[in-house]
Amino acid sequence: MKENLFQKLREKKNRIIEIRRYLHAHPELSFHEENTAKYIADFYTGKDCDIRKNVGGNGIVVTIDSGKPGKTVAIRADFDALPIMEETGLSFASKTPGVMHACGHDGHTAYMLILGETLIEMKDQLQGKVVILHQHAEETPPGGAIQMIKDGCLDGVDHVIGIHVMSTMETGKIYYREGNIQTGRAYFKVKINGKGGHGSSPHMANDAIVVGSYFVQAVQTIISRRLNPFDVASITIGSFDGKGSFNVIKDAVVLEGDVRVMTEDSRELVEREIRRLLNGLQEMFGITYELDYLNDYPVLYNDPELTEFVVNSLKNSSISGVTGIERCEPQPPSEDFAYYAKERPSVFFYVGAMPADGKAYPHHHPKFNINEDSLLIAAEAMGAVVIDYLREDDTQNGNNSVQRLK
Repeated sequence: MKENLFQKLREKKNRIIEIRRYLHAHPELSFHEENTAKYIADFYTGKDCDIRKNVGGNGIVVTIDSGKPGKTVAIRADFDALPIMEETGLSFASKTPGVMHACGHDGHTAYMLILGETLIEMKDQLQGKVVILHQHAEETPPGGAIQMIKDGCLDGVDHVIGIHVMSTMETGKIYYREGNIQTGRAYFKVKINGKGGHGSSPHMANDAIVVGSYFVQAVQTIISRRLNPFDVASITIGSFDGKGSFNVIKDAVVLEGDVRVMTEDSRELVEREIRRLLNGLQEMFGITYELDYLNDYPVLYNDPELTEFVVNSLKNSSISGVTGIERCEPQPPSEDFAYYAKERPSVFFYVGAMPADGKAYPHHHPKFNINEDSLLIAAEAMGAVVIDYLREDDTQNGNNSVQRLK
């Protein structure tokens, strides 16, 4: 059955690329993906599947029901873009100024549409159900995943599987890791209120810039002196708004920061210590502060048993173009797929998509691009896992080495 699927997908490779290029040229920002959502829904219209629109916002849920008893697996692809001015020079570059598919979500959607179409064509050979989660707004909190979950996208689902193409990973290789695989994230905004005054009379003022500068330095001691050295976290102050006249002491400054952690315990520690530091500055300098602190995307956890199943499936499948399947290091960015993983045992793995010329720009870069050969690899990889997951017994397809999930 897998070889049949692979053959169909290989015959449709050019369509995958055409769809990717169309989507790349027509990007839409998180929570504003109306045209992309319509494109996805229209693609499935008339096909033998159930289509649910406007799930949690612009999300689309497609259910492929074999009509036979079995498990239900959800597979996810996101479709939002970023507020970035594209600088790739591609013939199919973004036609929307200041908006770009700079993370590969156009590729995710393209391979998933063709995989979905092909699974629909083969549904009589399947058991159970496949639920395709075409998710909006991965890039911007609160994120589309949690909205779709609240709207019932995981009802009846046993496990969730996702793929991300990676421009910085070698094309032809698939990468995985069990356990905590991507960071959790928090955002904070703090306004430090001092007392304004003239630069000639600092003793009559209370300089908020001085306090803010102290905070920028001191907050890093949370990582160096409060966090266990064997844990991983980072704190970045990305904005310090203290602009004003050169000879005027500001009465207030606003700072914004980003927190990344690899455990939920570290998340709690960092927030607690930031609040304690601000309380100390309040006493030390006689200022007041206003803090907005938002914990959003959780740490992404790959279920070890399901990860082992996925890896065995991939290793026992003749996926075109795959030269290796490797365990990788945890990835620093955050990913709202983590919300699915909190609800159901899940796996998120990576397909290398480094351009053939080796000029790999990181995700969210104005010159970001992917090797389009990675899209067929992604389609075959996800398809192989789905078929192995849904097969009726361990011996179907003559593949005894893939262990059935308990």
